[in-house]
Amino acid sequence: MTKRRLECRVRGRVQLVMYRDFTKRNARRLGIVGTVQNMNDGSVRVVAEGEEDALRKFLTRLQKGSILARVGKVEEVWNEATGEFKTFEIIYCD
Repeated sequence: MTKRRLECRVRGRVQLVMYRDFTKRNARRLGIVGTVQNMNDGSVRVVAEGEEDALRKFLTRLQKGSILARVGKVEEVWNEATGEFKTFEIIYCD
């Protein structure tokens, strides 16, 4: 199967509620690679690559969020995978 790339901006109550950890755990369970990071505007940015079926399951989980999160909106962009990632990691900003 062809690998795809999913880039998301997740808005709502998604910082300081274990959302990045939730995202990383779910990505790894689904065999997805990429990154997740908090943004200065209060949103969370996710870049994920993997099989399209796995990415669609992942997207559904992102829309639900961690137990303390309240996801308001998920903006998604689909592209072909670049192959730049080997694992799924949290990017910590200064």
